[in-house]
Amino acid sequence: MPTLVEPTVAVHRSFLAAWDELRPEEERWMGAETFVGGEEENWTREQAADPAEFERLVDGIRGATDPDAVLVPGIVPYTVLWFVDGLEWLGRLSLRHVLSPPLLELGGHIGYCVRPSYRRRGYATEMLVQSLPVAAELGIDPALVTCDADNLASRKVIQAAGGELEDERHGKLRFWVATHTS
Repeated sequence: MPTLVEPTVAVHRSFLAAWDELRPEEERWMGAETFVGGEEENWTREQAADPAEFERLVDGIRGATDPDAVLVPGIVPYTVLWFVDGLEWLGRLSLRHVLSPPLLELGGHIGYCVRPSYRRRGYATEMLVQSLPVAAELGIDPALVTCDADNLASRKVIQAAGGELEDERHGKLRFWVATHTS
């Protein structure tokens, strides 16, 4: 069964295969960037193909979860989780621990992406649902999750996870999702 896990080098091959499925304008969803140590670093597909570079990428992504991590100015503390089935990389989820003013307005606590060849299988909903206890452990309740107003698929994902629509701002729908299952 697919599950959210900390980023791992074990899925290197399938991470690259997933990257190859994305259109150039979607590549940012791979999350091949780090903001730790006060510097931003971005990996290209070619760089990430090198096992040593991929290990550095994974270490950098995992390093952002450290509460003492020094992040790039403007970046809030965050956790990235990968959605995997065995060694198959299916998607990623970002969980922002706090909201800056722009994130409160547009971005929210949780963002996610499913690999194109695995879409329309309920994985986005499963990722979001699996992330809610993690958000609760971080003291987030409820979590803000946003989507483009014209993105019906994401709207359905958020609502399936219990999202309650608050409003629309700047073309984004803003939903609040309870993270505790009291």
